Amino acid sequence: MIKYGVLLACVLSVSLGAKTFPENFLFGAAGASYQIEGAWNEDGKGLSIWDVFTHTSGHIKNGDTGDIACDSYHKYKEDVAILKQLGLKVYRFSISWPRILPNGTPTQINQAGINYYKSLIKELKAAGIEPLVTLYHWDLPQHLLLLGGWMNPRLADYFGDYARIVFKNLGDDVKYWITLNEPGSTCTQGYESGTHAPGLNLTGEAVYQCSYVSLLAHAKAYHIYDTEFREKQGGKITLNLACAWYYPITDTDEDVEAFNRCFDFNCGIYAEPIFKGNWPRRMIDRISERSKLEGYSFSRLPEFTDQEKNLINGTADYISLNMYTSRTVWHISDEPIGTPSLDFDLGIGSGVDSSWPTSAASWLVSDPPGIRYLLNHLKNNYDPSEFIITENGWSDLGGLDDQGRISYWKGYLSNILDAIVDDQINVTGYTAWSLLDNFEWAEGYTQRFGMVEVDFSDPNRTRTLKNSAKWYSKIATTRQIDP
Repeated sequence: MIKYGVLLACVLSVSLGAKTFPENFLFGAAGASYQIEGAWNEDGKGLSIWDVFTHTSGHIKNGDTGDIACDSYHKYKEDVAILKQLGLKVYRFSISWPRILPNGTPTQINQAGINYYKSLIKELKAAGIEPLVTLYHWDLPQHLLLLGGWMNPRLADYFGDYARIVFKNLGDDVKYWITLNEPGSTCTQGYESGTHAPGLNLTGEAVYQCSYVSLLAHAKAYHIYDTEFREKQGGKITLNLACAWYYPITDTDEDVEAFNRCFDFNCGIYAEPIFKGNWPRRMIDRISERSKLEGYSFSRLPEFTDQEKNLINGTADYISLNMYTSRTVWHISDEPIGTPSLDFDLGIGSGVDSSWPTSAASWLVSDPPGIRYLLNHLKNNYDPSEFIITENGWSDLGGLDDQGRISYWKGYLSNILDAIVDDQINVTGYTAWSLLDNFEWAEGYTQRFGMVEVDFSDPNRTRTLKNSAKWYSKIATTRQIDP
């Protein structure tokens, strides 16, 4: 298999001796509101699209819901105590939009929701743990879906109003913000495949409109923070990127082009606008060409106005990177012109190397060097001043002796450390996914990502450290990875 030779030459250097993470490197863990909080209808919280989606039969394995989940709404102090016990210094969590604004708009502000997050942040700060806060991790207020959801450009304004309220109430104690978590997942799984809320199958068009509105919403929140809060609060804000690494299966021009196309459609679709002000050129040309052949008088990819380009360009103070896995890719002949779809626009085949360990999730295999390739590729293309790895984790079926997770994290952290020491890439933190076993979207509770076991059959949701938590705690304390 070709390891994309140009990158191979510049990335993989040989180094001897023990390496140490920098003193200012923040080790932490992550979670997200719908996946851990529970309390779906308590203390004035409004309905989210995931409340509605999970309460509709047939969407989630075993009919699972996040109604209680890990019950972190009531057990947040225990969660923070675990973080402190493990010696972790940053906790990434998300705010539930409908817990703050029950119908998504500022016409009704739920003070109980604000107080919950104030209490969580206060508990974290008292424990010496930095909050890294995501404004949106997929739990859109149901009322806003009825107004068009991520198809409606007005959602950018609703999101801006929500962001302003959060910054005003919580921002004095938050130094790192993320606007939207993995907008690509929302757009592809929520609006293209329909496997996530809101469960729509609007193939070939909605995914791009959703991406367009997501970028406008992100930019709106960024500029609100920049002009109204940054001077006083002194934080950083960005959009989250979810990127895999891709290896062209051969070094032919077609397969290398398939690599580039795959990167652009999955990662560049968000990175290019926030760093350079427009969609990747390959996307613009490819979708425009196919749209014409399909009979459209316009491209299915929305065109940014000059004003929108200026609004979006330069709206990343750092890169928040979610990276889990790798794929092999190759060119396939263009599909016959017919029903538009993201897959047809992409025009690639993909697979995995047979040597890569497999997890409980069909999409997740372990390829640790991939994260180092990816960091170098992003650095070379966009030159961000800082990276934080905000998700990276391993799925299994449960159990306390989770050696697969330890092996996975050891490999990926080793490659991150190599990128820092040998490639001079400024990675300043890592929030492992995840602190707790939690509600894993369409998979319900059938897959486990946590370093802490949660007993979902126990009303108390008892937490128990897995071996991976103990291993990770040692890494965070010593700042070194044993060979």
